[in-house]
Amino acid sequence: MGRMFGTDGIRGVANVELTPEIALKTGRAVAALLKEQQGSSRPCFVIGMDTRVSGKMLESALVAGITSAGVDVHLLGVISTPGVSFLIRHMKAAGGVMVSASHNSFQDNGLKFFNNLGHKLNSELEEEVERLYFQEADFMPRPSGKEIGRSYHGENAVEHYLSFLEGCAPPLRGIKVVLDCANGSLYHIAPSLLKQLGAEVTLLSGNPDGLNINVGCGSTNPAVLQETVRKVGAHAGLAFDGDGDRLIAVDEKGELVDGDAILAICGIHMKEKGLLTGDTVVATVMSNGGLEMVAREKGFQVLRTRVGDRYVLEKMLKGGYVLGGEQSGHVIFSHLLPTGDGLLTALQLLKVMVEKGVPLSELAGVMPRFPQILVNCPVREKDGWQENPRLAAALEQARKRLGTWGRVLVRASGTEPLIRIMVEGENYDLLHELSSELALMIGEELGQEKQ
Repeated sequence: MGRMFGTDGIRGVANVELTPEIALKTGRAVAALLKEQQGSSRPCFVIGMDTRVSGKMLESALVAGITSAGVDVHLLGVISTPGVSFLIRHMKAAGGVMVSASHNSFQDNGLKFFNNLGHKLNSELEEEVERLYFQEADFMPRPSGKEIGRSYHGENAVEHYLSFLEGCAPPLRGIKVVLDCANGSLYHIAPSLLKQLGAEVTLLSGNPDGLNINVGCGSTNPAVLQETVRKVGAHAGLAFDGDGDRLIAVDEKGELVDGDAILAICGIHMKEKGLLTGDTVVATVMSNGGLEMVAREKGFQVLRTRVGDRYVLEKMLKGGYVLGGEQSGHVIFSHLLPTGDGLLTALQLLKVMVEKGVPLSELAGVMPRFPQILVNCPVREKDGWQENPRLAAALEQARKRLGTWGRVLVRASGTEPLIRIMVEGENYDLLHELSSELALMIGEELGQEKQ
């Protein structure tokens, strides 16, 4: 049996690797399983999507699959991934799906499924979906007549999500911000909300055409945002990704404020206000060691998980923690919403700025940083790299050379044919040398077909 789900749902080139047939069959399987779990005779599902040209194609296939399982569907149109998560709970739905490939280019698309709590499906349920998908005989129920599900347009439901965000926001009169919406899910929501809160908004990448999502813009390409913040004299810049679940900020000097810095800023503020449950922030193994240093100084701890916001949330829920996230800008305020939300994170960051009355550069400056080098290595096969003896020996030697304060991490990407290397330590020249050696070795061992 193949493996369909990666670290963030199902993803692939639209209409090639991720086809309407796959969307129909997986939608039917997920709907049938969640319907059975909920025990409702007539549950509903919600579907949202980003601005990719393939979104409507996959949405139509999902509608067919979900309604064939006897589940009604509410179509939200273009909305962020966290917006889908929020509206599942608000509408008491059995589950939902976001059609998006996040920060990937427009050719790709993906399916992110959620349960009735607005949480991404756990590994056990994903495995059950795959079992149903690949089994030879179709044992899933096929309701008929009036039991077939129906679809409805539910764009008005988005107003409830905006009301929720507004309730989490400070007044922003006198605050000047630059927004980079990546030509994605937040292109209409984010500027409208911030203007309503009183902010002066300069908008970048807010004209999606189905093909330009994430192209030279957004949280993975913030250079234009940095330049614009300096040019217009903004207090902050805010860059989202294609589906709006992550944020990379820019301070008033045009310097980047990544997810680690946001965790530090919000963690300190919540600790000071007595709101940081368990005096703990959850981060991943990729987060900079400087986050742990400032945490110790300010009286809280950092717990690390494997890479992926789902694993961050799992540890947060298990320990009852309220703040966690990733360096890439996925930040979760679990007491507000059970998933990363770029716009909610932006509002919380602006709230700290407003309440403390200090510039973002000063807030971000409290976190020291170890030099860190990240390298992505294209490979022919990303699975099984741990069994390569030459690479294992090189990693052991690299860790010895980095010493007590150094770290080296190698992992396979959950969504792309890549092996990712992260090297962190005190000596940048040594980091550059080690990362180059490891990347070369991975290329030799895994990057091309051996003759």
